[in-house]
Amino acid sequence: MATIVHFEIPSDNIERTKKFYTGLFGWKMEKMPGPMEYWMFATTDEKGEKKIGGGIMKKMHPQQGITNYINVPSVDEYSKKVQALGGKVVVPKTEVPGYGYFAQCIDTENNAFAIWEPTGAHQQ
Repeated sequence: MATIVHFEIPSDNIERTKKFYTGLFGWKMEKMPGPMEYWMFATTDEKGEKKIGGGIMKKMHPQQGITNYINVPSVDEYSKKVQALGGKVVVPKTEVPGYGYFAQCIDTENNAFAIWEPTGAHQQ
């Protein structure tokens, strides 16, 4: 079953956003390598067990909201389904080297979400 596996929080000021969520929830952040500034964290339950992962990135446009990433077996297959059901693929299949592929989409109500296909050791 398709499940939310990751979410991204866009930020105008990454340091301020990190400080807020670290102070509020105790999330530990790790800077990821790559061409853009991206900080990863994992949420945990009351027992300290890892749950959904997230990331903080520089906001790309003023109206950008939080994006949920939903795990799918094939970004290609689900991109076709999105379009067949009346949605739009606004960022086509894109590789995150060493991790997987994503595509960003808009549903029929103009809500943004992304589909995620993990690869290699990151497959669930």
